[in-house]
Amino acid sequence: MTRKALIIGGGIAGPVTAMALQRAGLDSDVFEAYDRGSEGVGAFLTLAANGLEALRVLDLHDLVCDLGMDSPRMRISNGRGKLLASFRNPGRTLKRADLYRALRDEAVRRGVRIHYGKRLDDASTTTGGVRALFTDGSAAEGDLLIGADGLRSRTRTIIDPGAPRARHVGLLNTGGFAHGVAVPGEPGTSYFIFGKRCFFGYLIHPSGEVWWFANPPSPGEPTREELAAITPSQWRARLTELFRDDTGPMLDIIGGTEHILTGWNTYDFPTVPTWFNERMVIIGDAAHATSPSSGQGASMAIEDAVVLAKCLRDTPDTHAAFAAFERLRRDRVERIVAQGKRNGDGKAPGVAGAFVRDLVLPVIMRRMARKNSLAWMHDYRISWDDPVAVVSR
Repeated sequence: MTRKALIIGGGIAGPVTAMALQRAGLDSDVFEAYDRGSEGVGAFLTLAANGLEALRVLDLHDLVCDLGMDSPRMRISNGRGKLLASFRNPGRTLKRADLYRALRDEAVRRGVRIHYGKRLDDASTTTGGVRALFTDGSAAEGDLLIGADGLRSRTRTIIDPGAPRARHVGLLNTGGFAHGVAVPGEPGTSYFIFGKRCFFGYLIHPSGEVWWFANPPSPGEPTREELAAITPSQWRARLTELFRDDTGPMLDIIGGTEHILTGWNTYDFPTVPTWFNERMVIIGDAAHATSPSSGQGASMAIEDAVVLAKCLRDTPDTHAAFAAFERLRRDRVERIVAQGKRNGDGKAPGVAGAFVRDLVLPVIMRRMARKNSLAWMHDYRISWDDPVAVVSR
């Protein structure tokens, strides 16, 4: 009899997980808390080489290859215009909404059932399965439950009521898309600028549109309501002030942006002690959210989906499959979370820290390039055909 999974969360990880399970011979339903999809939601993200290769395992690589733009190079400068580092970092940068829509539509085309307006309220194990209760009063039953429900995962707290709270990493995010602005650079390169008071990044789309983001430092953790109360004109004024004394195209890009995105907090999870119980497991940001500074959030979630599907394919015992999944994933994802935190810490180091950073970063980056020291992150590949080894409990 085919096992059925209840997947909580219909963002990027949910549909990919459903398609991975389908290939592994499992049935699934996806339950999304909001009453509609995520069209038009969010800014942009980069799928690193490892994330793109994980999509290839599920025949999804070609689906996204025409979205966004290739971004295989990085150039890092400081606020005085001095080049600190230049290196290759293969990936593809695309709008989050475009990636979501492509994956969601393909999942539906492949027969995945997606239910909207289904916010998880509670879940419990039953004899041989799991039962999920939603805030609209409905329920669903299956053999197992997968929480792909993000940073504020309800699944995580059901599995472990004492689960840690996400860590605020001291940065905000905002950004937008600028038009009619001539900026230095070329498509295919991510330009990162350590401003004196704020970090800035931009890419030039082949169409000429400039995609950008900024990370204003924030020692405190503003509430959602406080962030929502900041108007676009206030963001524009704040960013203009932050970059006023820096060298670079930041002010031109901000001035050429009609709509500056509402800011949001940046978080990570250094570790989440408990990922699963007998019938439930968490993946993606629910288990190991990382700072966007890692450039790996979406790629890790996609990897999770493929590895979990393999574990469930090769391990009839659900609990043992979850244990195998954690064994295969925890060390890697926590190492990436730590790397993202280090990257983010360099964005707001203070005057003395910035002096040291500008002095040592070129040396560090040259050494990393010679040793290819990030190969462990980007060269990771999943072989679908290799069986998962089961470790006896």
